[in-house]
Amino acid sequence: MKLYKIIENIDIISTYGNCNIDIENIEYDSRNIKKNGLFICVNGLNVNGHKFIKSAKDNGAIAFLINEDVDMISGYTYIKVKNTKDAMAKLASNFYNNPSEKINIIGITGTNGKTSISTFLSQVLNVKRKCGLIGTIKIDDGKNEITSKNTTPESLDLQRSFFNMLNNNCEYCAMEVSSHSLALNRIEGININLGIFTNLTEDHLDFHKDLNEYRDVKERLFHKTQNANIINIDDESGRIILNHIKNIKTPYYTYSIENKADFVAKDIKMNSKGVSYTVVTPTYEAKIIVPVPGKFTIYNTLAVISACYILNIPIDIIQKGLKTSKGIEGRFEIVQNNKGINVIVDYAHTPDALENILSTIKEFSKGKVITVFGCGGDRDKQKRPIMGKIAQDNSDITIITSDNPRKEKPLDIIDDILLGIDKSINNFLVIEDRKQAIEKAIRLSNKNDIILIAGKGHETYQIIGNIKYDFDDRKIAKDIINSI
Repeated sequence: MKLYKIIENIDIISTYGNCNIDIENIEYDSRNIKKNGLFICVNGLNVNGHKFIKSAKDNGAIAFLINEDVDMISGYTYIKVKNTKDAMAKLASNFYNNPSEKINIIGITGTNGKTSISTFLSQVLNVKRKCGLIGTIKIDDGKNEITSKNTTPESLDLQRSFFNMLNNNCEYCAMEVSSHSLALNRIEGININLGIFTNLTEDHLDFHKDLNEYRDVKERLFHKTQNANIINIDDESGRIILNHIKNIKTPYYTYSIENKADFVAKDIKMNSKGVSYTVVTPTYEAKIIVPVPGKFTIYNTLAVISACYILNIPIDIIQKGLKTSKGIEGRFEIVQNNKGINVIVDYAHTPDALENILSTIKEFSKGKVITVFGCGGDRDKQKRPIMGKIAQDNSDITIITSDNPRKEKPLDIIDDILLGIDKSINNFLVIEDRKQAIEKAIRLSNKNDIILIAGKGHETYQIIGNIKYDFDDRKIAKDIINSI
């Protein structure tokens, strides 16, 4: 594509060189640039992309998007803008011929439930059609799956994924939308058909000033949608957001268990095998069965049903997709073994998520509940003592350990968690090494006890300092069980 077409409708400060040249690829990582490429010099938190111009040239770049003064060399083209990261969103959409306008994109935001909803939704839509997926665990473009680096990728990566989905005949894309992606304008220039709000609880307050700012950033999604917004009104922040968006042109729908809404669950039954309920929609009622336990499963699938209803997906397809669901990787995932040891691995890393998963386990547990958890380093510190209290109040034994400490000292994080622990109750242990903590939980357990390993879920690594080490809670637990 001609460069002048790629930079169309972008606010440009100045240009140097020829814009009537053919660009064959665009990248913001100089290592990925190929012959006749456009390199976007993005300034990140730790890296200045302008310092990699020479590397990009060596790899074949012939044009550069910049927002700083650089040495301009004849034979190359330089386009200067105010902010390269913001301009990248529109530029990427132009390069890939605006793919989001040709696919039905459902954006899901909130603290908890994004991964479950996007996965359930893709499973339902894939019953008869084809649905791509962008989320915390993976990106599925309808043909290939790659492991995600961020919940919501950079704008260029998003546009590339949409382009690939179209080429692979996807009609839909279920996309998790993180607060970071909204704050950093990663979803600018994307045509989003439906927006779903799940809930809001304490999280990411290392990035956002407070809970109000966190909610306001989440709300931005619902001012970008084209066809409809879907809001959980059992959540206080959901009701606040709904009140803010009631008068915009995009229609809204609500879902609930406890309040009057457009989509309501009644006749609810829950056990260790899953949930069943009757969904009441604006035009029909139907029996829903999902082989994933927990009240949160009802909320997540109500959101899915709401979206499918608006997309005119028949109820029998919805029922089939949910009933045959394989569950979600790292979400209430049972570690299979033949020794009768009950281990559940879950991604719960917020107070609300931890409380929800423990409440679900207590509903069907016939023995003790043993919880192993920690909190991530370089992240919101306010939630640590809250999670400590939740774990202790809802477990018979709590083992506090390391999660992803990153650049913090693990024992400092544990000390923060311990601020929420009642030291007069002898039902908690501190074992810094996560593998040793998991082994201790397994060796302490008896028949009918349930062990919850929380916080990392699907993750296959542990971040210590700047290094990722191989570490999978599920594999570690299974290896320990097999060694007993």
